[in-house]
Amino acid sequence: MTASKSAARREVGTQLSFALYGATSRLIKLHKPLLEPLGLTFPQYLVMLELFSEAPRTVGDLGTNLAMDTGTITPLLKRLEVSGMVTRTRDRNDERRVQIALTIAGEALREELWLVTDKIKTACQLTDEGLEALRDTLNAFARPASE
Repeated sequence: MTASKSAARREVGTQLSFALYGATSRLIKLHKPLLEPLGLTFPQYLVMLELFSEAPRTVGDLGTNLAMDTGTITPLLKRLEVSGMVTRTRDRNDERRVQIALTIAGEALREELWLVTDKIKTACQLTDEGLEALRDTLNAFARPASE
């Protein structure tokens, strides 16, 4: 490898970490004005989308699917419970497990939150194919098959 190629690889703008950080920041900023009127943060939005796909779910299952540890997801779920979006109930068969379910108010946000998703897709100016390819690449990076 030539010295110039080696130096170019050390430029901040060529780093994968820099690109992922920038993309993540932009995505969160795009969501913020759409979620604030609904009283949700970006991580809460992700939890709600997970619950729309299947509920009730355990805290552990949600944490695994969202790549959030218990120390991150538990306070988030408590705030969603206080806001009336979800219920948290101990499993009768195993009190260590907590089931998370949508309330009527949480379920009522379903269509509005899917509209947020559509608006973000439009703002990112990606085709359906481009969006799927990017998502699949990022999922493969975030959760390698070897793990």
